[in-house]
Amino acid sequence: MSAADDEYDLVTLGAGSGGVRASRFAAANYGAKVLVVEHPFGFVSSETIGGAGGTCVIRGCVPKKLLVYSSQFADEFFDSKGFGWSMSASPTHSWEEMIAHKDKEIQRLNTTYNNILKNAGVEYVEGRGVVVDPHTVEVQIPGGGTRRIRTKNILVAVGAVPTRIPVEGSELAVTSDEALALDSLPQGSIAVLGAGYIATEFAGIFKGMGKEVQLMYRGDKVLRGFDEECRDQVQENLEKRGTQIMPGCNPTKIEKKGDGFTLHYKNAAGEELSMDVGLVMMATGRKPRTYNLGLEAAGVEMDDIGAIKVDEHSRTTVPSIWAVGDATNRVNLTPVALMEGMAFAKTCFGGEPTVPDYTFIPSAVFCNPPMATVGYTEEGAMKELGGELDVYTSKFRPMKYTLSGRDEKTFMKLIVHVETDRVVGVHMVGPESPEIMQGIAIALKCGATKAQFDSTVGIHPSSAEEFVTMRSKTRRVMGTGTSKL
Repeated sequence: MSAADDEYDLVTLGAGSGGVRASRFAAANYGAKVLVVEHPFGFVSSETIGGAGGTCVIRGCVPKKLLVYSSQFADEFFDSKGFGWSMSASPTHSWEEMIAHKDKEIQRLNTTYNNILKNAGVEYVEGRGVVVDPHTVEVQIPGGGTRRIRTKNILVAVGAVPTRIPVEGSELAVTSDEALALDSLPQGSIAVLGAGYIATEFAGIFKGMGKEVQLMYRGDKVLRGFDEECRDQVQENLEKRGTQIMPGCNPTKIEKKGDGFTLHYKNAAGEELSMDVGLVMMATGRKPRTYNLGLEAAGVEMDDIGAIKVDEHSRTTVPSIWAVGDATNRVNLTPVALMEGMAFAKTCFGGEPTVPDYTFIPSAVFCNPPMATVGYTEEGAMKELGGELDVYTSKFRPMKYTLSGRDEKTFMKLIVHVETDRVVGVHMVGPESPEIMQGIAIALKCGATKAQFDSTVGIHPSSAEEFVTMRSKTRRVMGTGTSKL
């Protein structure tokens, strides 16, 4: 190593949630000399655009939730009539004004993340980082020039990017990145392709903004991988709120037509059809942003979609190179990336080998109304756990809707392992479910039993109290797995 080279304890590629958490704690708590490499800030990611805060802060969870809040006011205006409120004129919404306010908040958060790193003593460099060898990173500086950096450890925390399905005209569709930064809404309807988190959330956002929405997907129902009864409830809610559900459909081509587009597709019967829309959004998955980083040449193994293979401590097949977050495609949630980043810092610099704990991770889908969950689905519990399982369900009209007149039900579910009496799964579709589920997740993490749920006094009147008043089981099923609690 020449005297002109820089030497660090850690160089982190990516300033998203996992990268920032790992770098900050490595520097501030353990005294490591740390440098973070990230692309310059921008609202839509590209080969040259990124920004401190990463996907979650700039073009993911945070701006999405702000748009969800905005869309929910339409529900509040509708529901208020049943409580005696009236308006002299119909409420109007300015998409442009909302996006301007959203952009201002995201820029503030981007500055905050930069300051977090600065205050922790982390050096921050804008550019594209490429791994040259297990201890060298080359940063390609915007506008020209490179900087070569020597380091004892490299952490890859570059996240993931939206994907488009490979059909003719796919470049005419927007992804979640562009959807969060639209200058204006189209005149026609909006076709959302996909059935996962992002698709169902944006269907609710656009519908709440007054647009007609077609939700098109290949399967039979939305949100594959979640509890089946919850999936049914979410799909029912989408339909009741006016979203056109189009299961069993496969897009085949997108064509530009005037100010809008023609979307060609095959329906469940195999018929070739088309419809004219104002916008096509592809919410059809994400892939790790690990391409063209020099990882394979350095000896890092990846799977067939580009996810980095790591051990339980987030170390890759190269001992000095580590990876956390969506780049590893383990559990792709922001709080999980934070957990992995913290565990990495403890392991690599704190002398405290730490394995991230993936049990009982809560999550939420911010559709309208939202769904939240923690623990096993009924199907997952039957497959992975052994012994009898009691299932408790409740479906009711929330008190607020008794006066508003909204025809919508809240659904709740508990799954109990009979032998141990432990509650192993909790699910809810309904207003405030994410806020409720965060507290429930603590109980499951602590090993709460059904008897303890039953002995807990409820808060009345609230929807949440239903979780501690379920006494009559809906059914008993048999688990055929071998996993232990």
